[in-house]
Amino acid sequence: MARRGDRLLLAAAALLFGLTNAAAQDAPVNTIQDVFQHLRSCWKPPPPAKARPLDITVVVSFNRSGNILGHPRITYESAEASDNDRLQYRIAVMEALQRCTPVPFTDAMAGAAAGRPFAIQFRSRKTSPDKTSPSAQERRA
Repeated sequence: MARRGDRLLLAAAALLFGLTNAAAQDAPVNTIQDVFQHLRSCWKPPPPAKARPLDITVVVSFNRSGNILGHPRITYESAEASDNDRLQYRIAVMEALQRCTPVPFTDAMAGAAAGRPFAIQFRSRKTSPDKTSPSAQERRA
């Protein structure tokens, strides 16, 4: 039987692949920093009424044409996140990726980025908790 976290990830992935592709911006992406800026420009965290703010990281790869290669993978979520918080933020991440793909790589960047994993951090909390407190331990997805 699938674990609850696995079901949440599958639901978010299904959302990603069920939507149509649309580029968020036409500005060419020519550097690694541009990749991060481009993807973060599409980020819209869930409203506070739906989920508490948290930090989340997704690892994603692209092909030369800027489309997602394989399946994005959530690798980090704030430890204090509830199941609902995680679900809402996973959906928001997948929607951000959907809005930003295909990434408009320049020819040079397309060759450099193709197949390489990018770990994109989406931060919604204003400050991180004290790293020494027991509640500040990372929660790996």
